Amino acid sequence: MSKTWRPATQLVHGGTLRSQFGETSEAIYLTQGFVYDTSEAAEARFKGETDGFIYARYGSPTNDMFEKRMCMLEGAEDARATASGMAAVSAAILCQLKAGDHIVAARALFGSCRWVVETLAPKYGIECTLVDGRFIENWEKAVRPNTKVFFLESPTNPTLEVVDIAAVSKLANQIGAKVVVDNVFATPLFQKPLELGAHIVVYSATKHIDGQGRSLGGVILSDKQWIDENLHDYFRHTGPAMSPFTAWTLLKGIETLPLRVKQQTQNAAKVADFLAEQSKIGKVIYPGRKDHPQADIIAKQMTGGSTLVAFEMKGGKEAAFKLQNALEIVKISNNLGDSKSLITHPATTTHKNLTDEARAELGISPGTVRFSAGIEDSEDLVEDFARALEQVSA
Repeated sequence: MSKTWRPATQLVHGGTLRSQFGETSEAIYLTQGFVYDTSEAAEARFKGETDGFIYARYGSPTNDMFEKRMCMLEGAEDARATASGMAAVSAAILCQLKAGDHIVAARALFGSCRWVVETLAPKYGIECTLVDGRFIENWEKAVRPNTKVFFLESPTNPTLEVVDIAAVSKLANQIGAKVVVDNVFATPLFQKPLELGAHIVVYSATKHIDGQGRSLGGVILSDKQWIDENLHDYFRHTGPAMSPFTAWTLLKGIETLPLRVKQQTQNAAKVADFLAEQSKIGKVIYPGRKDHPQADIIAKQMTGGSTLVAFEMKGGKEAAFKLQNALEIVKISNNLGDSKSLITHPATTTHKNLTDEARAELGISPGTVRFSAGIEDSEDLVEDFARALEQVSA
């Protein structure tokens, strides 16, 4: 496989394995185990003296194709596919920590991600400090002698804040910590955390990578040494593996990732520009707009905007609900990255379990709405929002 292939080519051909039948589409290997020609061959496989698969919980040909294709796209040496995005997040963080270690995490995280570092990790003696990740001095002040992991997502969910990945990674290298980046909102097409100095990248493949509302999945990408020394045994013995059928579904979804994300981003930009001119909208946050508070960092580390738009309705929760309920094309759902345009009210869904104070800290107000652009015609989406806004009282 050529390393010079561009993403659109990588995502159609990368990592493909073919059986003796020469199938065009990738094969699904729905098997739990594998057969060895001899007892000696089995022994050698388990010793690691020969290559090959042992058990589907450790890996399978279909999963291997998906992992290799993601490695090509991300520029990573190795990867492990997981059953969900949250399986990827929790494994990437916990596999490298022990009691007495310390995590510094950006406070602007998806609700479940925040639960892992703020609630789950401390149950095992792992300390956590949450910081406003937008400012590098906050990361510096939070560092302790036992700090081992920095964790962040950028852009953030749902307010689309941006963290300077290169600056955080430089600090981590100075103290010997590892940086884990949840790169879902940027997609691997618009942001390359490993190139910016991060050590581990995680995705919810449920989002853009599947992109059609079919499958749960996740993936962890890093260098081979880190995966061998930290993730390999954790993965084998705790069992967060992706099923081969899901891996096959994601292989088919990822073929069209560049086409979908391009259209989604164009749609998001047009909707953001439209909403920014509406009197019933308090503010619009979109990484592709010049008025984004961190436009300078975005220009430095991202090559595109986003498929997501955050905006605030002036009338709070009541206005947000009226808008969402009045939309025809855009569907109410807590998912994102889908071919269908989706909208959600974070305060009552994805970030419901946070306290009022924590939501306010993150900039999530009762009027905050998150829009995930699909691949529909952009003019239809704008007209849908225009009609819906007419149903909202001034």
